[in-house]
Amino acid sequence: MRPPSPAPPAPPPASAPPAVYRPRHPERTATYRLLERHFDPYVRAHEERFEERHGALRAVVRRSVTQYLDCGRLMGGFARIRCPTCHAEHLLAFSCRTRNLCPSCQAKRSALFAERLRQQIVAPVPQRHVVFTIPRVLRGLFERERALLGLLARTAYATLARVLRAAGAAGAVRRAVPGVVASIQTFGSYANFHPHIHALVTEGVFAHDGTFHPVAWPPPGVLEEAFRRLLLAALQRAQRLSESFCESLLSWRHSGFSVHAEQRLEASEGGRLERLGRYVTRPALAAGAVTLREDGRVEVATPPDPHTGSESLVLDPLDFVHAVVTQKRLPEALWQPKLFLRQSTAGRMRRSARLLVGGTPSVRVNVQRLGNSASTSLENAAAL
Repeated sequence: MRPPSPAPPAPPPASAPPAVYRPRHPERTATYRLLERHFDPYVRAHEERFEERHGALRAVVRRSVTQYLDCGRLMGGFARIRCPTCHAEHLLAFSCRTRNLCPSCQAKRSALFAERLRQQIVAPVPQRHVVFTIPRVLRGLFERERALLGLLARTAYATLARVLRAAGAAGAVRRAVPGVVASIQTFGSYANFHPHIHALVTEGVFAHDGTFHPVAWPPPGVLEEAFRRLLLAALQRAQRLSESFCESLLSWRHSGFSVHAEQRLEASEGGRLERLGRYVTRPALAAGAVTLREDGRVEVATPPDPHTGSESLVLDPLDFVHAVVTQKRLPEALWQPKLFLRQSTAGRMRRSARLLVGGTPSVRVNVQRLGNSASTSLENAAAL
C-alpha cells in the first residue's frame, strides 16, 4: 500500500497592503477654521475686550498660531519623499510642533512621553496619581503671571516631600525624598483657565543609597492643608498676596484647595502608566469636541454640567479663540529636553532628565540607579 501523498504546502499568508500616506487636512477641522478666520479680529479686539481682566497678549501666542496654521499644509513647507525601488514620490507637509495648541503635534508628543515615562523614568514601585487644585479666587493671578506656575509645581512637590517624609518613622526615611513626575495643566473641562498639577508620586520615599521605603499614604485632608498653607506662604513671600488676604483665605471653612489621590497604580501596571502619561499631557481640546453652528457661534462638548446637566458650551468666536490661546503657556525654547549622564566617585550612575511635561515649566526629574534599585526625585522646577 502506497503511503499517502504529503499535504500540499499552505499558501503564504496574504501580505498586508502597503501603507499609504494620507494627509490629515487640518484646515478641515473647526478649530483651524476658527483660528484662521477670527484670530486677526481677536488680536485687534484683545486690548479693549480681554486685556484688563486677563493681561496683555503675549508674543508667544501670535507666533504659535502662525505656526499652527501652517502645520500639515504644503504651503507651510514640505519634504519630497522618493522610494528608491519603485521611484514613487509624494510630498510630506512639515509639522508645527507647537505645544498645547496643535492637537496632532501634542498627541504625538504625549504618546512619546508616555512611552519614555514607563521605560526610563518611573521606578518599579507602587505609584499614586495626585491632583492639586487651587480656588477660583487665585486663578486670575496665575493667568496674568505665568511664572507663578513654576511656584505652583514647586509647592506641590514640597507638600509631598514634607508629608511623606513625616509619615516615615526611621530617621533615614525622614531624610529621604519621594519620586515625583509633575505636569501643569491650565485648562478645565469647560474651556476655562484652571491651573492645576497632575503628579505621579511613589507610595514611599527613597533614601540616599537608593533604598525604597514604603509609607502609609496620608489622608487627603493632611495633604490639602499642607498644600494650602505652603502655597499661601510662598505667594506672600513673593509679594503677590497680602498678609491679611492670606489670613482671610485660611479662615474659609471650604478653602477651595483640593488634593485628590484616589488613583493607585501597582508597579506591574505599565499599560495604565502609559495611559496616565498620555492623559496628563493631552491637548487642551480634542479635535472632535468643537462644532461650528449655523448661527456662527461655537459649540464645545463638555462633561455634564453639575448644575444644569448641559453637555455643551456655546461661545462667541472671539471668546473661543481666547479660550484656546490662553492655554499656550511657554516659549518653545523652554521645552527642549536636555539629558545628561554623570558618574560619581563612588561609581554610582546618576541619570538626570530635564523634562518638560505637558504644560509644565521645566521640571527636573532625577533617576538614580544603584545595583538593582532605582529612585526618582523631582528637584526644583526652574522659574520662568
